[in-house]
Amino acid sequence: MPPLLVVNDLHTEFRTGAGLVRAVDGISYTVDPGETVAIVGESGSGKSVSALSVLRLIPDPPGRITQGEIRFAGRDIMQLTDAEMREVRGGDIGMVFQEPMTSLNPVLTIGRQITETLEQHRGMDRAAAHRRAVELLGLVGIADAERRLKQYPHQLSGGMRQRIMIAMAVACDPKLIIADEPTTALDVTIQAQILELMKELTRRLNVALIIITHNLGVVARYANRVNVMYAGRLVESGPAAEVYHNPRHPYTMALLRSVPRLDRPRQERLDPVEGQPPDLTRLDAGCAFRPRCRFAVDVCAMKRPPLEGTGNHLAACFRSHEIEREAGAAA
Repeated sequence: MPPLLVVNDLHTEFRTGAGLVRAVDGISYTVDPGETVAIVGESGSGKSVSALSVLRLIPDPPGRITQGEIRFAGRDIMQLTDAEMREVRGGDIGMVFQEPMTSLNPVLTIGRQITETLEQHRGMDRAAAHRRAVELLGLVGIADAERRLKQYPHQLSGGMRQRIMIAMAVACDPKLIIADEPTTALDVTIQAQILELMKELTRRLNVALIIITHNLGVVARYANRVNVMYAGRLVESGPAAEVYHNPRHPYTMALLRSVPRLDRPRQERLDPVEGQPPDLTRLDAGCAFRPRCRFAVDVCAMKRPPLEGTGNHLAACFRSHEIEREAGAAA
């Protein structure tokens, strides 16, 4: 079966007063039907911009997609008209944004925001759209749907607002959902509920999911494959379990070591990722992670390592095999 989404050599840049920012600098990956793919990295690594590029939501100016191919369900996204792209957004591809309070319209009821999507993309009349909205609230675990549909976003808790966003994302039976840090503003117990809900919905509805996160725990539990981003590039890509247990890039290993683990002694100190993310307007010809990397050697300053490896586990590091051995010994 061919991939549902193919992103090939995607470049997205922004012209700013400080200089040219290459927020996405030549990334390539695929998403299969029904698959969950995680995109992981620190703030500023290009995760969200890569997702907005797939939906062609990059504001121009100052940003634009300068190069690359995006194919969804066999269609070239870059060649679609604005009207055709509006049909894809919300119809074939659903989006769950990072902060539901700023994504939902504060002056429209929850019901109107859901039914408007159904009327626009599925041509339903008001009565049919209302019935579907009631079904959707039940699907995402919101009780007393009739009353909730009459309420406004400020009358709901953060967890319920995120459930509403998920209901809107699945309303039109999409083939792909992109979830951009869907649990950032929620407390830990609600985060777990939202993630379990998304996992169950994608399994039940056979929907592919791209989940953008900085939380490596999400990778281990919910994703089939993971792409690790740093400074606009993919630095590691592979099956989630393999990346989690045998990281081949020092950045991935550093991210994993900075997360608490239940199988380690309680008194063991966390190992933070030293240094700061790079200034994307001042990148040199070498590896962008070099200033923060304890494995760096002379060649790392001269050129950027290509993303390569054996099988489907790839890493952009000249010393990936040594790092994999050290990570395995420390596990």
